[in-house]
Amino acid sequence: MSSSFERPPVKLVIAGGYGCGKTTLIKSVADPDRYVRLTDEPITGASAGVDALTGVPEKTTTTVSIDFGRINLSNGTPLFLFGMPGQSRFWSVWDDHTHGAFGAVVVADTRRLDDCFSSLDFYEDRRIPYVVAVNEFDGTQRYAPEDVANALQLDTAKVPVMNFDARRRADVKDVLARLLEHVIGTAAADAAAGRGRATSGV
Repeated sequence: MSSSFERPPVKLVIAGGYGCGKTTLIKSVADPDRYVRLTDEPITGASAGVDALTGVPEKTTTTVSIDFGRINLSNGTPLFLFGMPGQSRFWSVWDDHTHGAFGAVVVADTRRLDDCFSSLDFYEDRRIPYVVAVNEFDGTQRYAPEDVANALQLDTAKVPVMNFDARRRADVKDVLARLLEHVIGTAAADAAAGRGRATSGV
């Protein structure tokens, strides 16, 4: 009997600022019965002076480690999704957990857009292809992807930017599909130019 593990898994990283919707993204799209490991814990008084809740007053939990989820492509290839904690005190683990990643989704929250820059710089420095997915929270102003790209100083010809709702499985699948297209396109462009990607383990 064939197994999906006969195909090598594709590792993708989900990054972004604190409270932007990374855990929700993984929970929305991954197999809930076998392949989800979420590390959200209730916010306590100990984090009150450490994790700023400005712009996200409704947030009651926080990721304290690495979230993990899995989704299988139609051809049986498994996608492994690793959610990076957004707080600055966890940045030291980003390198270890990004090792071997083919690409990244940087989730943006327009209420705290500046929180994206550390993730953008991280993946730019390591030449790991990424897309920016703007999570549309209820009650927030909507912006066109081009406007968000301008605010983040991104060239949409090089970095895809799209709007989505992290709670909607179909939206998340569209984001992951766009990332995979971007990864393949970047690899083809690098091959045509005669250079390889200096990524962390790929």
